[in-house]
Amino acid sequence: MAETIGKKNKHKVRPGEVALYVIAIFWTFMTLFPVAVTILASFKSKAEIYLNLMSWPNEFLIENYINANKTADALRTITNSLIVATLTTVANTVVGMMAAYILSRKDYKFLKFVYIFFMIGVMVPVHCTLIPINNLATALNAKNNLLFLICIYVAFNMSQAIFLYTGFMDGISRNLDEAAIIDGCSNWSLLWRILFPVCKPIVATEAIFIFIAGYSELVFSMIMMTDTKYFTVSRAMLNFSSTHSQEIGNQFAFVVMSVIPMVLIYIIFHKQIEKGMLSGAIKG
Repeated sequence: MAETIGKKNKHKVRPGEVALYVIAIFWTFMTLFPVAVTILASFKSKAEIYLNLMSWPNEFLIENYINANKTADALRTITNSLIVATLTTVANTVVGMMAAYILSRKDYKFLKFVYIFFMIGVMVPVHCTLIPINNLATALNAKNNLLFLICIYVAFNMSQAIFLYTGFMDGISRNLDEAAIIDGCSNWSLLWRILFPVCKPIVATEAIFIFIAGYSELVFSMIMMTDTKYFTVSRAMLNFSSTHSQEIGNQFAFVVMSVIPMVLIYIIFHKQIEKGMLSGAIKG
């Protein structure tokens, strides 16, 4: 009898499950391997890195981190990048949601042309705007100005944010709006107290994309920032390279330091992000 129960309780391993586990393990390895190599390289000398990047360090060199902090002013540059990425994300979310609400919920005739106008922004190549933006920044004396850099990032991310928010909001039943209005909700309350919680999945997804883009963007920071006080992480990374040499050990150390805030932010907010993604199951 016991043997029969034991046989029934045994779970049959299916080939499909085995394949999924193998893929998951392989994907985990491919994801963590570059991280491990980067961390180990940050403690190596230049010779060790060039001779054998995959080896364990003969001696853990803390000097790489000290030199990286001196060369790139790590605390200041990471703070600058966090300020730029955070304010860009907040501005895109607030303005994008308000624009999406009007485009999705109002019936004005001209809104179709406004929506098309925003969508044209998705198709504009970023690099073709470098010279006009550089000339504009020079005319406005806005170089070495983080606020102007934030405005640029907001402008280039706004079209995608409005496109995603509007499309998601179009899928929400208008019966929800009617019930809220009957209960006395204003447009502002309807947007932020009723629709915004329902839109959390797309807001969380787009916020991640915008934050990463703002934290790691290089091209505009190169042409806008000439004073080291205003360098972002990507711009400061260029300090480790010169015509004749490259401080690669210090560069790996700076990469590790610049990634730490992103990891901490994920650890702090991962529950909120997951809740936002899961809330899509009860949308509408």
